[in-house]
Amino acid sequence: MSETTLDQTPQSDAREGVASSDRRKFLRKSVALAASGAAAAAAGNAYAGDVKLETVTEPLKDGPTRNILGRGVVSVPYGMPSKFEKNVVRRNVSWLTADTVASISFTPWQDLNGIITPNGLHFERHHAGAVDVDPETHQLVIHGMVDKPMVFSMEDLKRMPSHTAIHFLECPANGAMEWRGVQMDSMQFTHGMMSCSEWTGVKLTDLMEYVGVDPKSTWLYAEATDGSALQRSIPMEGAKDQFGEPIKASDCELYKDAMIAYAQNGEALRPENGYPIRFLLPGCEANMSIKWLRRIKFVDKPLVTYQETRHYIEPLPDGTIRQFSFLNMANSVINYPCPDNQMKGKGSYEIRGIAWSGQGKIAHVDVSVDGGKNWQEAELVEPVLSKCVTKFKLPFEWNGDEHLIMSRATDETGYVQPTLAQMRKVRGTNSIYHKNSIQAWKIEKTGEVKNVQIENF
Repeated sequence: MSETTLDQTPQSDAREGVASSDRRKFLRKSVALAASGAAAAAAGNAYAGDVKLETVTEPLKDGPTRNILGRGVVSVPYGMPSKFEKNVVRRNVSWLTADTVASISFTPWQDLNGIITPNGLHFERHHAGAVDVDPETHQLVIHGMVDKPMVFSMEDLKRMPSHTAIHFLECPANGAMEWRGVQMDSMQFTHGMMSCSEWTGVKLTDLMEYVGVDPKSTWLYAEATDGSALQRSIPMEGAKDQFGEPIKASDCELYKDAMIAYAQNGEALRPENGYPIRFLLPGCEANMSIKWLRRIKFVDKPLVTYQETRHYIEPLPDGTIRQFSFLNMANSVINYPCPDNQMKGKGSYEIRGIAWSGQGKIAHVDVSVDGGKNWQEAELVEPVLSKCVTKFKLPFEWNGDEHLIMSRATDETGYVQPTLAQMRKVRGTNSIYHKNSIQAWKIEKTGEVKNVQIENF
């Protein structure tokens, strides 16, 4: 276990090391390195601090691969990462679950540089293990309150008009281990239950029109063909819960973005991500995006399934239970530097991170390097898409002092990512799901970066 709770002591107004608002300063230093010729080593120290840059005075020597023939085409029929990237893999936490069949693996965001998660690194969450479903025999049944109950083969679905969009999927337990205090000193384990992909499939609304959904239907029910028969109820217009209380109107619009996906990042879904088809409900907790989808039933009430009463509920401090909390709210985290990517000498750096929101686009991200006392707006990196991961960046000068760095996302609805203290005040410390609080990393004088929680923040 790493460092846990820190007391914040007042600091002076002098803000050495605070992220520079003048991006041109950063660029001028970079240009100086290229233009300084024989003075490159001295000028380089202003940029790289303890990293020594040397002037080239003799021809570049040939490396070991310069005089050999490499592998031929299709020697690796399905391309794989370099052997030097062998540590960039999904990982699990052995003590978190009793076995790996009903468990989760984590995406290594600390090693990724874009918004798209490679298929082989997309996080996994299984309730009864990943299964191999034959697409030649698999069928999707749509029934219940419809005019024409129908059975669709994979070929039927692929002949229909296709829809493609980039969206994140996030397990609602992302960050769950940190509710009571710091547990994991790795970004992979604090934020890795989230991935982002390009998805292709058939829009749910197209299928609804095809089968003729009864206007009196207010819920749909999606079910998997795995051993757990994972199932979730999804609201539509006019939906009420099992006690007759109306579901929030905006939540009753979420199904309009849904699709039946058969492709991920341009290729067929992987078995661990629902091959041959999965339900995809953008912005919502990922268990609602049912993998290995076998049927959709339209009904006029929630079916209040096992997963909706035993697992995906949230006990509150007053003893009540929060149910049907579908959306993953705005979240962000810095992935450079972080506990997995530490500081390598004094000088100029670029703080980089990712932000996402189930409510739509990220509007802006603020970064603090002094534990939340002062904030500066980061630059968002295009594309900025709805219900999708967005990158952000900000120049940063590190002079070797300690810093508490953090990011705070705001989405297009105006929702602002909360502090952990704000979340605990409402939700207590016995919760598991939907922890989207501001994440703090502490940069030590040694350059080591640790996961910390700041007292009363």
